[in-house]
Amino acid sequence: MARHGGRGWYGRVVAAAVGVTAVAAATSVWTAQAGQTGGHVAARPAAKKAVPVSATIVHASDGGDHAVNITIDDGPDPQWTPQVLQVLKDNGVKATFCMVGPQAEAHPDLVKQVVAAGHRLCDHTVSHDTTMDKKSQAYQSQQILDAERQITKASGGVRPLYYRAPGGAFTPYSRHLAASHGMRPLGWNVDSKDFERPGTEAIITTVKGELHNGPTLLFHDAGGDRSQTVAALRTLLPWLKQQGYSFGFPVR
Repeated sequence: MARHGGRGWYGRVVAAAVGVTAVAAATSVWTAQAGQTGGHVAARPAAKKAVPVSATIVHASDGGDHAVNITIDDGPDPQWTPQVLQVLKDNGVKATFCMVGPQAEAHPDLVKQVVAAGHRLCDHTVSHDTTMDKKSQAYQSQQILDAERQITKASGGVRPLYYRAPGGAFTPYSRHLAASHGMRPLGWNVDSKDFERPGTEAIITTVKGELHNGPTLLFHDAGGDRSQTVAALRTLLPWLKQQGYSFGFPVR
């Protein structure tokens, strides 16, 4: 999500989060993004590390020049994520879900639903701290790696393929750390401003008016009442198809 000041609305929820878990990189997890939900044997040797990816912030779509990427931040949320998933299903659209670690940990069933529907996962840190670019490298590492571990465990072993810094609070260190764990830093081109709940029509107008900025669109499925987001997506997804757009994932 875009910056909204301070630690973000998750700060109090995860105030008791544990320290750096550098060992997360060595835990046994699957390397594929989707279609791998088999059993996990805790005693097996550590799996191969994820293949490193580029540390540059990606905006482009793998669907080509006339494709858009739908990205959904801050969940999963038991009320709103299922509704977003249904709208995506109704329109045959795949999206990238940027999840906050404790939310994923609290709702593993929803994480698994996201993966089963063919969507991709993205690490959106533990505390959603929009000032983490001002914090120590140890803090940044804890935020990114703990969330990676939480999301991967909740998914049943499917790794997040992207890392989106809350509020765009990237640093060279955080970008390279995420990339070394196979998570491409993910930006956005169009902020729908749905987080502010300006009204469904305002969200639609903002997206249509800013679509020329680029292909990656930012929405939210948590952090408050997201009924406006759900309603806006019901209108925007068919409209985008009518304009000749296809849907893809951010380039890896």
